[in-house]
Amino acid sequence: MSSFLAFLSSIRWQDIVDILINSYILLRVYVLFQGTNAFRVLVGITSLWLAQEVAASIGLILTSWAIRGITAAAAIIIIVVFRNEIRSALQVRNIKAFLWGFPSREQQTPIDVIADSVFQMARKRIGALIVFPGNQDLGEAVHGGIPWNGQVSNEMLMSVFWPNSPVHDGAAIIEGGQITEVGVLLPLSHRQDLPSEYGTRHRAAVGLAEAADALVVVVSEERGSVNVAKDHSLTPMQDSRMLSQALKKHLKMPDISPVRQRERERLKLAAAGCISFLIMAGIWFGFTRSQDTIIALNVPIEYVNRPANYDILDTSVDEARLQLLGSSALIKSLGPGQVGVRVDLSKAAEGRNTFTITQADIILPPGVSLNKIHPASIDVTLDIPATKELPIQVDWTGRLPENIALTNVSVSPETCRVVGGSKTIEKVNTVYTSPVRLDTLTKSGSSTAMIVLSPPSLKLAPSCSERVTVHYRLEEKTPSVKQ
Repeated sequence: MSSFLAFLSSIRWQDIVDILINSYILLRVYVLFQGTNAFRVLVGITSLWLAQEVAASIGLILTSWAIRGITAAAAIIIIVVFRNEIRSALQVRNIKAFLWGFPSREQQTPIDVIADSVFQMARKRIGALIVFPGNQDLGEAVHGGIPWNGQVSNEMLMSVFWPNSPVHDGAAIIEGGQITEVGVLLPLSHRQDLPSEYGTRHRAAVGLAEAADALVVVVSEERGSVNVAKDHSLTPMQDSRMLSQALKKHLKMPDISPVRQRERERLKLAAAGCISFLIMAGIWFGFTRSQDTIIALNVPIEYVNRPANYDILDTSVDEARLQLLGSSALIKSLGPGQVGVRVDLSKAAEGRNTFTITQADIILPPGVSLNKIHPASIDVTLDIPATKELPIQVDWTGRLPENIALTNVSVSPETCRVVGGSKTIEKVNTVYTSPVRLDTLTKSGSSTAMIVLSPPSLKLAPSCSERVTVHYRLEEKTPSVKQ
């Protein structure tokens, strides 16, 4: 329990936002692409990716490599093969529908498609005979059928019973949303009480209904009427909804109202949202909690909360070497600024201070943990800042030619104000310029030189220039006379 509470306490609000944003993106993919072939293939690719991660985690190197290659190829195939479906799903009228609209999709069931198609054929005076088997086998009652196994659609039914079709005079058998056989011959009823206007189609429908527990829909091409034969009765259908209810009752399917259908859609979206959140939370947990990669980084040390009356005079090190542990995905994505070492100087005193670097001083992204750090402690020397006026002296280097003498030197300005730690600055009495070479001087003149401060912790006051002008006078030596 304590470990679980520790895990919860380690989750930042940024992690929650990260999971929610990606969960919403996944939900939008589902909303935009649900019901399409591209979505089903996308689910397959996701399953392959999960299988690849599982294979990699348990050390199946060859299997992981093979699945990774298949996944990469499938991702390209889905873009090429299903580009039209993807374009249709992404072609929305406004940004609202694309980003946060949840359209209520009125999806027709196969029963609704059949009912609408039947009455469309009735309006066009196209005769039809459609059989819906019950529990009994129709093998002994019907014969002469041609295997079809086509998905039920309006176009499919219209093509089967179109007058020019070679199988339009026979019956079509529909099972499980598919047209399994066409051109089927049904047994004729020999009842004498049937109305005289009923022809062969109606007698065939009644004949099969008498021989088995099937339901038969018959469309009259002369009158454009629709009837349903079931048991020993022939019932006229007034509209597609009445036919749909009769079919659902025969197939023992619940008749869902539009209100209930909308409620089911909302529940479906809510379930999809929960699943998206769980998937992204699992991926986040896998990325951030996996500890399969170690990396060493040299990170500059940042000193914060330095007391206002102190300056940092010296430090034992300028950077720390961190050995980090985490998932390979997170380790590879580490960028500048994501890892840092900050030492708090708020409790430091004048002189030398030793600080032990703890976990609290290390800045790490979530999911990356500290394995080792070197050095474990650092020394920081603080001093009170002071200002001192110091003379400037030229740093000569090299030698003048033998016949030339340096007779006069002046520096402008002659002094400069230096800022630094009081203990450091009291030991410094002179500042020097950058080296000026004597062997390049041939006549009197002037040159500029930089002021060089030593130790480097010293700084020039803002009012002082970093450059000075060196004026020098050269004279030729008088040759000595030998006696």
